[in-house]
Amino acid sequence: MFIDQSESVDTAVAFPKANLLNRFIAKFIDFLVVALLYEIPFKISFLIGVVYLFIADGFVKGSVGKQLIGLRIVTMENRGEIAFRESIIRNIPFGLAYLAYTIPFVGWLIAAGMVAFESFLMIGNPSGLRLGDEMAKTFVLENKRWAG
Repeated sequence: MFIDQSESVDTAVAFPKANLLNRFIAKFIDFLVVALLYEIPFKISFLIGVVYLFIADGFVKGSVGKQLIGLRIVTMENRGEIAFRESIIRNIPFGLAYLAYTIPFVGWLIAAGMVAFESFLMIGNPSGLRLGDEMAKTFVLENKRWAG
């Protein structure tokens, strides 16, 4: 299920690592979209936010945040665009954090811990991979660096 270290190092050579600040800004924008969806006065607005969080990266140009910042997600296997399946898998940690956030106090701490864990993995990994990337076998690139 997880990529061994040799694959991660090879991936770092094959794909230039996306700027971490750009990745954080793009995800922050996506969280803002989810927050806006949550404020829609419908009973299903929470569900719409969860669905967006899981499938947003699978849209043709990626999530709103990735489009605005200029990032692109590709599969490690064929360097192609990801599908909704990979989007759902790679966003499981953030989706669980969003669901945990609905539990007052304890859930907020759990959600913050999950997001911090993903962030530390992304910072500490030489290829910039977080747990969601490892599970879905995806890699984030900057559009201007992508040639192929």
